[in-house]
Amino acid sequence: MSRRTLAGGLAIAAALTLTTLPVVSVAAEQASVRFPSAKFPLGTRPAATKKMTTVAQGIDLYDVRAGTSTDGYTVTVLMPSGRDYGTLPTAEAKAAEVEAAGETPSLQKVIRPGVADAPSQTVYMVRVGLWSFKDKKKAEKTAKRLKKADLKVKVDYLGDDGLKTTGPWNVKVVMIDRKTFRGSYVASLGKSVAKRETVSSMAKAAKALVGVNGGFFNIHTAKALRGEPVGASVVNGKLLSEAVPGRSAVVLRGRSARITELRTTVTAISQDGEQSEVNGVNRAAATDELILYTEEYGAKTPTGGTDAVIDADGVVVGLRASGKKITKGMRVLHGNGVGADWLDEHAWRGWKVKIDTKVVDLRTDKALKLTPELNVIAGGVGLVRNGEVRITAKRDGHDSMNMILRRHPRTLLGTTRNGSLILAAIDGRQPGVTVGANFVEAAQFMRWLGAKQAINLDGGGSTAMVVDNKVVNRPSDGSERGIGDALLVLPK
Repeated sequence: MSRRTLAGGLAIAAALTLTTLPVVSVAAEQASVRFPSAKFPLGTRPAATKKMTTVAQGIDLYDVRAGTSTDGYTVTVLMPSGRDYGTLPTAEAKAAEVEAAGETPSLQKVIRPGVADAPSQTVYMVRVGLWSFKDKKKAEKTAKRLKKADLKVKVDYLGDDGLKTTGPWNVKVVMIDRKTFRGSYVASLGKSVAKRETVSSMAKAAKALVGVNGGFFNIHTAKALRGEPVGASVVNGKLLSEAVPGRSAVVLRGRSARITELRTTVTAISQDGEQSEVNGVNRAAATDELILYTEEYGAKTPTGGTDAVIDADGVVVGLRASGKKITKGMRVLHGNGVGADWLDEHAWRGWKVKIDTKVVDLRTDKALKLTPELNVIAGGVGLVRNGEVRITAKRDGHDSMNMILRRHPRTLLGTTRNGSLILAAIDGRQPGVTVGANFVEAAQFMRWLGAKQAINLDGGGSTAMVVDNKVVNRPSDGSERGIGDALLVLPK
């Protein structure tokens, strides 16, 4: 069986190498958060062009552009699993099918780099042809021929691979100087937890100077509930979504932002002394669960269970069949199966049921005080810790080839040594215009900007940055996407 290696951007990939980046001096960083003077850290480290706009006292917006477009297109053959990569024997078998169809395949070895909590992974891809950027239609014709031979294929832009590239990159960066900024940071879930809303809408309602999309939201639940954050959400001191234990989060208090990992516990305690774990907050209920719903939920409780309606003083004002809205000023404990049994036995009308809520910072092992100025946004993946690249993709639920190696739009958040805040929106999925970043590149970029701690928030089509009520980046969907939550920078 003949094989040939793809040239240029399709050369056999080696693991990505972390580049040693310049370290911002402590003295400079304590004086101010400053845009770096060193060369752009990605690709061949080209010189970047930047345009700075002052948004408000202590807030600067940078429009950063670097690199050039040299990537082209290829046709990728899908494996029986539906993925575009597989083991060597699987890839060789698929390459034989391509040859039988009259095309010349190339077997490509790809090494996904190891991260802090997941080892490297070696896989193989089968690809056909290599075309320049302007010859995409030729790639599409080849893909059509292969599909007629009953092969599942797709046309791939090589800049998305996560391997060697020259770019280009279009990035918007907001730097907020802790010493001179006089406003505050808050989280917003929009009009309700259940419904999705754009960053623009949330920023406008709060009269925010700056807004970026927050963490991931649940796309694997009922359509009407997909605004629910995947992870901790605290708004004005009120827990509105439970944490995924140990995952990254951003704790906001006044004008301070801190990256850490969180654990939340919610316990229902009846006046008869009996208590039960509350399994979740403002989400769909599974079998035998007890779920807390607050007035911010914005949807009806699930059907097929029991609701205990609780007033602001913790008094059960009544039990009811589930499937109804939450009245303003009330909370609802919903149970089904074992959860419903507990309510029937320990949440009688007129009794008090205390809802004990704890949000614990796992880096300090201390509970956060749930005061009105406390806000929390669930992060996506840890990128930088104590000034070093430390990508916690497995712990944070994203240790896949697609998330670690492939390039996507990214929304990034970092803090400097003196507590200044850096927000970045790296646009991607726009061939010839901007390629996005993978996790390693995102971490390198945030270190270059001076972040000592950094995380990846939600990205892809969710990446959006709003400044003065205007979307300043180019969302990859072509327009803003409704999202679960947002981080807002307020003038006061």
